[in-house]
Amino acid sequence: VQLQASGGGLVQAGGSLRLSCAASGRTFSSYVMSWFRQAPGKEREFVARIRWSGDTYYADSVKGRFTISRDNAKNTVYLQMNSLKPEDTGVYYCAADRKSLYYPDYRAIDYWGKGTLVTVSS
Repeated sequence: VQLQASGGGLVQAGGSLRLSCAASGRTFSSYVMSWFRQAPGKEREFVARIRWSGDTYYADSVKGRFTISRDNAKNTVYLQMNSLKPEDTGVYYCAADRKSLYYPDYRAIDYWGKGTLVTVSS
């Protein structure tokens, strides 16, 4: 599976961005898709996950502000980010694995895409 993330950019606090991740491969629907992020000098952290069925799981820090969704017909996963805060700044990575939805360990990811930078100014 190859993943290509896009949609990052510079936005003011309180604003919104939508990230997209296009996946190649005919088994896309069998993977749990995730978004992780990494701020400078910090460890990569989990943001959100979604199963083929549409079941989702979020980090507490983004719950109620971010929405993950997927279009299995288009092999694409999205991350709608609203009410952005400066602490949301980082490189956002799309990822795929076949673990439990509730197992958001970056060390257990099977495939990573190249990241897309999100910068939230105060």
